[in-house]
Amino acid sequence: MTTIETHVSELERDAEGFLVRPEQWSRELALEIARENGIPELTPRHWQVVEFMRESYLTTGAAPSIRALGKESGVPVKELYSLFPKGPAKLAAKIGGIPKPLGCI
Repeated sequence: MTTIETHVSELERDAEGFLVRPEQWSRELALEIARENGIPELTPRHWQVVEFMRESYLTTGAAPSIRALGKESGVPVKELYSLFPKGPAKLAAKIGGIPKPLGCI
């Protein structure tokens, strides 16, 4: 089964719905995860944040905090909350197929 043919429901996830294996992520899965979490469409600003989260995680081994996300992603914290109303760092990480950031409840 290829990644593109894989659906979120077929992947191993933790109790909160985060992918257990980030390497299984794809942009198609991100769209499915976003819809599953109340975001019907990912705009270019959403993608900017999601891709920043993934790159940061893959580079450092940890997802950035909301503070770092607001400072380093190019998207101000206030806008992050409008893009990802249920918690920007947590939801962007989930959509990006990476573990929940430390410090997120």
